[in-house]
Amino acid sequence: MAKPAAELSWGWRFSQEVIFNHNSIYGKYDGKRILTKAFLSMEDWCAGGEYFPHQSQRVFFKRSPGEPRQALRSEPRLKSDRPVLLLIHGFPTSSWDWSPMWTQLAARFTVVAPDLIGYGFSAKPLDYQYSILDQADLCEELLLRLNVDQYHIMAHDYGDTVAQELLARAHDGSARVELKSMCLLNGGLFPETHRPRLVQRLLLSPLGPMVAKRMTRARFAVNMVNIFGRNTPPTKDEIDVMWALINTNDGLLILPKLIAYMRERRRYRARWVGALISAQGNKLNAQTPIRLIDGTDDPVSGRHMAERYRQLVPDADIMLLHGIGHYPQIEAPELVLRGFFDFFETQVDF
Repeated sequence: MAKPAAELSWGWRFSQEVIFNHNSIYGKYDGKRILTKAFLSMEDWCAGGEYFPHQSQRVFFKRSPGEPRQALRSEPRLKSDRPVLLLIHGFPTSSWDWSPMWTQLAARFTVVAPDLIGYGFSAKPLDYQYSILDQADLCEELLLRLNVDQYHIMAHDYGDTVAQELLARAHDGSARVELKSMCLLNGGLFPETHRPRLVQRLLLSPLGPMVAKRMTRARFAVNMVNIFGRNTPPTKDEIDVMWALINTNDGLLILPKLIAYMRERRRYRARWVGALISAQGNKLNAQTPIRLIDGTDDPVSGRHMAERYRQLVPDADIMLLHGIGHYPQIEAPELVLRGFFDFFETQVDF
């Protein structure tokens, strides 16, 4: 039985709609092979990374090959003719999620991808006040250590919320580095449209520590499969790496602390949603171009979230990936790259 077509449409701003056959997700576009879906191994991802201190904790990050490593300790600005792209990952995974697009992005940008504190290879202290505000501080500190003065963001899930805080800082004048544009993938941009899974609600409850301790790879795999697209499920190897990175540095124990971001989204809704609404600019603030790339089949933040975005954000720039779930960068890296490069080339002044 033939698999159904994967469909991409340019949302509500654009009238164009393009249909891709399912093979396009894995490497074919208009009959020409342009991308093979491939990951760096967990070991290779770690081996090419570095660490910097944040709140006396070790934070892991990767940057694209060829950038001068002494920039963490030297005065001069990072030497590159390429714009800087900060990649901010989601919950509960890590910067490794960006590996299917890493080579293509690094060919055009100076790419910087941290494991936020509590995630991946970074420190996961039990006695720590995890918060979106602190993660935004971490991102700005890393950029400053790399002597970056302006940058662009691509973010996913939890990372979307960190990006919203960075956008709010750009608008209120408190940003320490100039934010030029944002590309957001599936995430809980609006508390009222976020549909957390049962395991997330349990982690947030008083039962959270017990649920975290009893989490197994098999249960994790079921939860991940349920949020991916029906025809783009995670492979066994992908699940293995995600699970291993969550468990690195006893990460299961802090999941109930990390999940508190769901409360923060409600608490700071006016600030973070307001930042999106005002991104088109006014007399006080310059425009910050934003594109939303959304997998419509995501039960957490799919089509229903994109519709809310369209309702609230003026002149919303939305790209829909039909048949794709919560992890577009893993499920359909080619389509995300195409949409991101188009956005950058046509909407961003760099």
